[in-house]
Amino acid sequence: MSVEKVLKLIKDEGIQWVDFRFVDLSGRAHHISLPATEVEESTFEIGVAFDGSSIPGFKGIEESDMVMLPDTESVYIDPFTAHPTLIVMCNIHTPEGERYDRDPRGIAQKAEEYLQTTGIGSDAYFAPESEFFIFDDVRYESGQKSSFYSVDSEEAAWNTGREEEGGNLGFKVRNKGGYVPVAPTDTQQDIRSQMCNYMQEAGLRIERHHHEVATAGQGEINFRFSSLTETADNLMKYKYIIQNTARQYGKVATFMPKPLFGDNGSGMHVHQSIFKDGEPLFYEKGNYANLSETAMYYIGGILYHAPALIAITNPSTNSFKRLVPGYEAPVNLVFSKGNRSAAVRIPVAAVTPKGCRIEFRTPDSTANPYLAFAAMLLAGLDGIKNKIDPRALGYGPLDTNIYELADEEKKNIRSVPGSLDEALDALEADFEFLLAGDVFSKDFIDNYIAFKRDEAKQVSIRVHPHEYSLYFDL
Repeated sequence: MSVEKVLKLIKDEGIQWVDFRFVDLSGRAHHISLPATEVEESTFEIGVAFDGSSIPGFKGIEESDMVMLPDTESVYIDPFTAHPTLIVMCNIHTPEGERYDRDPRGIAQKAEEYLQTTGIGSDAYFAPESEFFIFDDVRYESGQKSSFYSVDSEEAAWNTGREEEGGNLGFKVRNKGGYVPVAPTDTQQDIRSQMCNYMQEAGLRIERHHHEVATAGQGEINFRFSSLTETADNLMKYKYIIQNTARQYGKVATFMPKPLFGDNGSGMHVHQSIFKDGEPLFYEKGNYANLSETAMYYIGGILYHAPALIAITNPSTNSFKRLVPGYEAPVNLVFSKGNRSAAVRIPVAAVTPKGCRIEFRTPDSTANPYLAFAAMLLAGLDGIKNKIDPRALGYGPLDTNIYELADEEKKNIRSVPGSLDEALDALEADFEFLLAGDVFSKDFIDNYIAFKRDEAKQVSIRVHPHEYSLYFDL
């Protein structure tokens, strides 16, 4: 969309405020709003200034001046504000006009540019399946003398005996019993439909929504694939709409990978493929799962670099509470067709040549989507360039329920790192694939590792409530 069309949209829709947004290292959105009367053609050329030193993981106070440059292709009307507001995603630049190398959105764009320079393909398409919980209540505290969390949901298995409802109406969701039940067990049909309505109004193409496996209000909404940066923009839009719609209903939505003990967590399965001049590169009829050798090498790159990649695709300490066996978590670094216990799955049902794709099931939604998608693409491209064959390296295919294999059969299957620190160790040892095409810089990677190590330390040095259960009476 041209600047002229954006300015016309502002006028035609009676927009009063224009909300300029950027994304920080962790994947949180930040915004500055300007009166629509102050937004001119020059605004899109010179940008909007902000203080980068106040954003965790960005610049120090001595070099804090930064500029948001709006991307006119990203605009949509905010469905929640009382005053008509237009949202615009921005790239971050220095005052001298240079790309800021710690800008996640800029990194995503550089990854797409790099793909085109390789000659391998012209377009990379991504489609995340981002799961979430909708709770009725959340409370938590982490202090010197006390630490706890508490969540509640009218659907939760633990509420079969609750009396506060004015007579318990039953139909609670059992642990691991929440996959696509109808009402009255599924109490969140209307809220998910409203989320989808808002998403469609904001330009997302919705494919479906449903209740997910876990108790206490787990759900999923699927939107259509797009290019790497646009999909990351769409995921930010998706999360914003889900969280604010939940707030409208007096509820709260979270994308934490493991908010509940003893039931499935929330993942972000990422479907991905590469095209060249409109033709799919991942399909070859008659091969295993109808995959081309290019797709096989892409899988090889993902699985070979997975321990390092997971530091970016699963970047929270909570991520590794989900990545444990027994809860449909894809902890095994193998590939398979239609097998949800493998880290890489190849969908085979109702797939056309252009729909042929691979699905990396390990990531979760604490990932910054711009960084995660860029890193996955670079890992896959490295596999293609170096012909990393996953079959030769023992990564599969493995078409069986890996969780049910005997220990002897599983001993040669690599697993994901067991903690954020282990994943960061892997990234320190294996990062050069991210430097291809100057997509990521060594400064970015060093800063990212230090930033995430600090998060891991904050958790590791705090007393855990369960330690009282284990040790207080010794």
